[in-house]
Amino acid sequence: MNYFDHSATTPMRPEVLEAMTPYLLEQYGNPSSVHAAGRSARAAIDKARRQIAQELNAKPTELIFTSGGTESDNYAIFGAAEAAREKGRHLITTRFEHHAVLRAFEELEKQGYDVTYLDVPSSGVVSLTALQEAVREDTILVSIMFGNNEVGTIQPIATFGQFLRERSILFHTDAVQVFGKQAIDVESLQVDLLSASGHKINGPKGIGLLYVRTGVKLAPQTFGGEQERKRRAGTENVPGVVGLAKALELMIVERDQQQDHIKQLRSVLLTRLDESGIHYEINGQEGLPNVLNLYFPRIEIEPFLIMLDMRQMAVSSGSACTAGSVEPSHVLSAMYGEDERTRASVRISFGHGNDVSQVELLAQALQDVVKSFQN
Repeated sequence: MNYFDHSATTPMRPEVLEAMTPYLLEQYGNPSSVHAAGRSARAAIDKARRQIAQELNAKPTELIFTSGGTESDNYAIFGAAEAAREKGRHLITTRFEHHAVLRAFEELEKQGYDVTYLDVPSSGVVSLTALQEAVREDTILVSIMFGNNEVGTIQPIATFGQFLRERSILFHTDAVQVFGKQAIDVESLQVDLLSASGHKINGPKGIGLLYVRTGVKLAPQTFGGEQERKRRAGTENVPGVVGLAKALELMIVERDQQQDHIKQLRSVLLTRLDESGIHYEINGQEGLPNVLNLYFPRIEIEPFLIMLDMRQMAVSSGSACTAGSVEPSHVLSAMYGEDERTRASVRISFGHGNDVSQVELLAQALQDVVKSFQN
């Protein structure tokens, strides 16, 4: 299988598994226990927390380990909205957020909050003007994703952060697709809350984190023990935390080289498609080099993906396929409205393990399958 769906999930690297294994088989103590086994587990978590905090230019005490990006997004949004509801009930987000964000805001609307959903232009980049026009006296929280998971466009988070910090409005960003792939400085970005996940950077599934700036109050969302400085109840996932830190360490060491390699793969694919003469368009302006969303006019997405799968090519659609029907991508619908491309676009996402020979095979497979629809 030639895997080009790294924005969905990534293969765990052997070095990550190796780092995790002792905490699965030998050093399995509960970090809350006072005996040696517990202290060993606690030391591993503390070390990982310091490592990750350094990469984010955050304090170790500002990181909460979670089960992944969805929990981090939910905790940030529900926690911030509930903690600040006496100040106001107006919230702002965009129409092309991950569903972990959109569904959270929809639930808050049911609870009486007023949500403004910012429109997204065809470039896939939200303007500062749009945000400025949406802010009100009773706005308490804004959530805008850093890098989009379907089209890869990057939002001007630092610009938004400065504007919102001046107005004392809490700012959350879902950085799941950017974390590890680009350097992130939470102080420069002026964000209050930031979500990240392990399985997008060749780490384990079931682990993520939420950065919470010192002084920001969140209403608790889990109840029980006093883990994570009384902010998230439940025994910590020690192997997952260790694996997350190791995956991030590897990403940082190899980041520049890997980004150059991925840009080469992207360039090779687009060059081969141009040479083939098939018609395609890139959705959104270039952002994350590893994410490429292509519109192929006249294709039917379900048989298209099946034909690629039969050729050992794993890519994904901008659509959610359910029970034999295809729902248009909400991301592309936000950017282009009612357009054929919302049902005829494919996301190709590169990552660790991909090479030029695989991309050559992908280009040939795309050429063959697209021509079967376009001829």
